[in-house]
Amino acid sequence: MTTPQKFQTGIGVSTEESITLLGKDLASEILGKVSFGDLAFWLINKRRPTADELVMFEAVLASLADHGLTPTVIASRLTFSSAPDSLQGALAAGILGGGSRFLGVTEDCALFLRQHLDALTEIPATDEGWDEVAKKVVTGTRESKKFIPGLGHPVHKVQDPRTPVLFALAHKHKTFGNQLSLFEAIGRVHPQILNKTLPLNGAGVCGAVLADLGLPMGVLRGVALLARCAGLLGHLVEEQENPIGIDVYMSVDRNIDYQPPTA
Repeated sequence: MTTPQKFQTGIGVSTEESITLLGKDLASEILGKVSFGDLAFWLINKRRPTADELVMFEAVLASLADHGLTPTVIASRLTFSSAPDSLQGALAAGILGGGSRFLGVTEDCALFLRQHLDALTEIPATDEGWDEVAKKVVTGTRESKKFIPGLGHPVHKVQDPRTPVLFALAHKHKTFGNQLSLFEAIGRVHPQILNKTLPLNGAGVCGAVLADLGLPMGVLRGVALLARCAGLLGHLVEEQENPIGIDVYMSVDRNIDYQPPTA
């Protein structure tokens, strides 16, 4: 007799009478008792966040929810203009644009910091110690002709307004760990090495926050996309009520500089 194949999951399961999520009865143990941020952290990390961790996790979600008419938002709005019967397609179009320039820096920065932290034989105990580590990181990155993820911002040229708030919150809620320590030190020392001053990108700080919270490194971009879903839905509601997608399309279409190939 052939043994039935099993497909393991620890997330959720449904029967005719109940829905179980993370080992809890959804109806009686989660609904009205667990916030969405709490549940999202729990789903990702397979444990409930502490009260301090939840504050930081939800601060990250709020930080990444929206940043104006970015390319991902424009893609979402234009897709909705083309197919208003497909809200899911418009939402997906905005999510698919999350990459190295928009939204992806959250994960890229965390991975960069973790890589350099893993190479340390000893974790610094003072700001001065972190500064010495950061100098080596910045110098080495410059010599390899690469960029430090999360250093610099296309709009906020002096200071990303999210950055000091996230740093302060992490200190207040005792979640300020090695990733944030190294990133903060990079912000202090890079001007003397690069001969220019760049702001620490708030999305990069979010990556350091999430890494210090112990979330799996491979899903940090997904957290940024989770946050951006809320912003995209807001833009799509606005597109339904006060559309601009067609105007964006017409503006481009009426200003084409058409130069056919000469060959």
